[in-house]
Amino acid sequence: MSDFPHAHATHPNWAMAAALVVAQLRAQLHTRVQAAAAKGNTAALLPCPPLGLLYITDHFAPHARPLLDHLMAELPEVTDWAGCVGVGIAATGVEYFDEPALAVMLLDLPADQYRVFSGVSPLPLGGSALGFEATTALVHADALTADVASLVAELAQRTRTGYVFGGLASGRGATVQFSHSSRGALGGQGAAGGVFQGGLSGVAFGSGVSVVSRVTQGCTPVGPQRVITRAEGNVALALDGEDALGVLLTERDISLDEPQAAMERLRATLVGIAPDPSQPSPLAHPALAPADAWAHRTGWLGTEVRVRHIIGLDPVRKGVAVGDHLAEGERLTFCERNAHAARADLLRMCAELRDELESPADGTAQHMLGAVYVSCAGRGGPHFGSPGAELQLVRRALGGVPLVGFFAGGEIAHQQLYGYTGVLTVFVADVAPNPDLPSA
Repeated sequence: MSDFPHAHATHPNWAMAAALVVAQLRAQLHTRVQAAAAKGNTAALLPCPPLGLLYITDHFAPHARPLLDHLMAELPEVTDWAGCVGVGIAATGVEYFDEPALAVMLLDLPADQYRVFSGVSPLPLGGSALGFEATTALVHADALTADVASLVAELAQRTRTGYVFGGLASGRGATVQFSHSSRGALGGQGAAGGVFQGGLSGVAFGSGVSVVSRVTQGCTPVGPQRVITRAEGNVALALDGEDALGVLLTERDISLDEPQAAMERLRATLVGIAPDPSQPSPLAHPALAPADAWAHRTGWLGTEVRVRHIIGLDPVRKGVAVGDHLAEGERLTFCERNAHAARADLLRMCAELRDELESPADGTAQHMLGAVYVSCAGRGGPHFGSPGAELQLVRRALGGVPLVGFFAGGEIAHQQLYGYTGVLTVFVADVAPNPDLPSA
């Protein structure tokens, strides 16, 4: 199987940017056909890939519908589209922030191995009865949708592995999503276009599509992990049996008698919430989400940890309010964003993934066809030292694998929402043995 064609461009005019992307894609498709013909591989002389992923920066959000219509007209063989807007977008080795840009990748997948879904074309619970059973799914969501975290978890239950990946669309205006399915929409939704706001959309993949997905954290602990022994809603009232507010003030050396200094310290403090180890883990697919022995050995945050903001203090009940629902028995760690930790963990994740694909335990090496990278909007650019540094690190570690993605208002992996993370998902295929080499 060939690498996925991909292209990206920036231009003040959306039509010119789209034309540049189309020209790049056509050139790659032409080269691919020529290479296949030279090898006598007629199987590769199929029409261009049927599924397109489209990501745009928020500069192009007002033009989302004509932009998608233009791409569909110029690339009629691409029958299905999915994607969204981001405050920034990613491509192989490149980040686009604060400039008009778009990125496209065409996924060369069998038509019976994926389904584009949205609110007007939902992913069914009984998918296998319809001839398609979802194994994993790429999800784009709107942060303003009520109870979006529960909707993501519910969608994950519609897949066989319970594993979904993606992120929340982000931008300084309308957070649009792209979702056009060649299989149509529900009855009564015939007039629906391929551009939506609100809810969830994306692509579900069947068992014939192999993916490897990993999460990298962008924060580091500044205190020990503690058990939430009393909580109400999103307020931690007791940690290890002590007043949560007192624990926070002591660990972070904060005095409420100095309000200005206290506020600065509190703004720099986040919380990492880990599930109760006595409860079933939401990380449902071990092959996609292995145990974080490395993270626990070093004391850094593992992929089971979701990072949230402190949103208030409760001096009456001596509690700490955070931006998520809390449950007694969960673990809480105070932490900070840390560029050095984020850089080291990103490199660790990429190296681990590449080693797994090139030197697998079963001896069957796999080739990276393409990748989707969803990173927190707070991670890109200067957080890694210079513009584009995060994606350049990924390229240095993985090579020139075709990649697209976006900078999100929240990242999706496993069955939950993350913050300050990067979620890297690679589409892979087994490497065919070289017939010119002797067998073992």
